[in-house]
Amino acid sequence: MVNVDDIIIARDKMKSVVHTTPLDYSKTFSHLAHTEVYLKLENLQKTGSFKARGAYNKLISLSDEESHKGVVAASAGNHAQGVAYSSQMLGINCTIVMPKGAPLSKVLATRQYGAEVLLEGATFDEALAYALELKEQRDATFIHAFDDEAIIAGQGTVGLEILDQLPDVEAIICPVGGGGLLAGVAMAVKEKNPHISVYGVQTSACPSMKQSLKEKKAVLVDSTPTMADGIAVRKPGQKTFEIAQKYVDGIYCVDEMEIARTMLMILERNKLLVEGSGACSLAALLYEKVKLKEKKVVAVLSGGNVDMNFISRIIERGLVESGRYATFTITLKDKPGELQKILSSLTDLDANIQSVNLNHMGKNIYPGYAGLDISVETKNNEHIDMLYKVLKEKNNSVEMTHF
Repeated sequence: MVNVDDIIIARDKMKSVVHTTPLDYSKTFSHLAHTEVYLKLENLQKTGSFKARGAYNKLISLSDEESHKGVVAASAGNHAQGVAYSSQMLGINCTIVMPKGAPLSKVLATRQYGAEVLLEGATFDEALAYALELKEQRDATFIHAFDDEAIIAGQGTVGLEILDQLPDVEAIICPVGGGGLLAGVAMAVKEKNPHISVYGVQTSACPSMKQSLKEKKAVLVDSTPTMADGIAVRKPGQKTFEIAQKYVDGIYCVDEMEIARTMLMILERNKLLVEGSGACSLAALLYEKVKLKEKKVVAVLSGGNVDMNFISRIIERGLVESGRYATFTITLKDKPGELQKILSSLTDLDANIQSVNLNHMGKNIYPGYAGLDISVETKNNEHIDMLYKVLKEKNNSVEMTHF
């Protein structure tokens, strides 16, 4: 079983390979959460996430024979890039199997780190099955994303860095999917100072570690789509579960609205791009899932690999969820001046009009009428309600789309 000495050795091995990422005190988030909030910026790590730590520690532990035969991994995201980067640094042949629907940006990034990327299967499970077949065919070493002692030890170096950077930390919050990061950090921290609280945060869409700890065994849970895809692991690892069971003080869940708003706030306030899974730890603080008022708390922002095509949707969702963007669908009389009345009503109430789409034909548009879809930038949900009330008073047919 992995122990804290393994984590200390891992940190020494990777000093010149991975970053010691910043620990940033946030006055803004401290005020909002009513506690001292420090952000551990693993989104600024090599390859954009903490995954490079565990991958490098695993690969450096291979024998010469294993290194010569190469490694195989299955991943649609951060683990792929961590393994590819580490393999390149150590001169090890690396093959990553990704599902055919993997984002192009992640496929290209993994190839740029020198890995052979194979696209197989429509789902991650199908890609994993192929990777395991390939491992047998090539007699290669399979690099698990989380349930491996060397991987756990590598991820645990995050915890040691936090203790060095903030010795009087009182609580640490980590995102958790399969459990490699949480297990490593919890072990590193608790073995050094058992009085420090360590918590995990999952998405409500896939609460596998929370349910496993409740049932006192690693269980498979149903899941629904989530923007925190990096932690949408339906069953935690057996090794990570056992460590979490021993060291972790609690697991909490956040929903899609809370994740979206937190991602947008981090982008606006701290100018940091953080993926959905990485934002979960801070979301748990801001929405008081973990109640830690007047404590020194570190939230680990575990990664920042957001697909460029997805950023605009994340921003839009965050704006909508925080009441700063809304769309109204209005049926108005098709005569001069009617559109101007609507526009004036909105601008008089300080709504910033973003787009206007006027249709004269459609299933529910009758002769003499027109359909108007108008999107506006707003201040908050109260502002949206006020706009809706005024439009409703001027026109009986108004529908509001929050998202």
